[in-house]
Amino acid sequence: MRIIGLAGWSGSGKTTLLTKVIPCLTGRGKRVSTLKHAHHNFDVDRPGKDSFEHRSAGATEVLVISGNRWALMHELRGAPEPPLPALLEKLSEVDLVLVEGFKRESFPKLEIHRSGNGKPLLHPDDRWIVAIASDLPLPAAKVPVVDLNDIEAIADLLLAKAIPIERVKEQADTV
Repeated sequence: MRIIGLAGWSGSGKTTLLTKVIPCLTGRGKRVSTLKHAHHNFDVDRPGKDSFEHRSAGATEVLVISGNRWALMHELRGAPEPPLPALLEKLSEVDLVLVEGFKRESFPKLEIHRSGNGKPLLHPDDRWIVAIASDLPLPAAKVPVVDLNDIEAIADLLLAKAIPIERVKEQADTV
């Protein structure tokens, strides 16, 4: 399994890009999983559903399964957020894990940059930015820059710059 992230300011289009590049990668025969960090309270089910009621009643984990899918929800109940390596351990074997968020973690990331966002580049301050997808040329960049709309080129970069997840785990062990 290999890993690479998408990093950028809110509104830069990370999720939009993921929804375009995932079909491109799966069309190349790659099995892809995503890991998304949310900066706020979120729910994957809603009031009135049995799984929601089980969690509301105090269950630490709720596993829901049907003939089409299964989902495991785990309530932290005040425990600290698990580190990235621990979360990666929970994923099934795939070819590529695309991470949205965790921008302060030590693993390679493709920066998503939109000029209309009015935000500065994360590169070069983040040494883990290995390339940039942007809507304008960035001649001063010290990493490869690809057009934000060139999904094939972005897929190529993600595959080329991803590293084995074991290296992320090793990196965490040395901190």
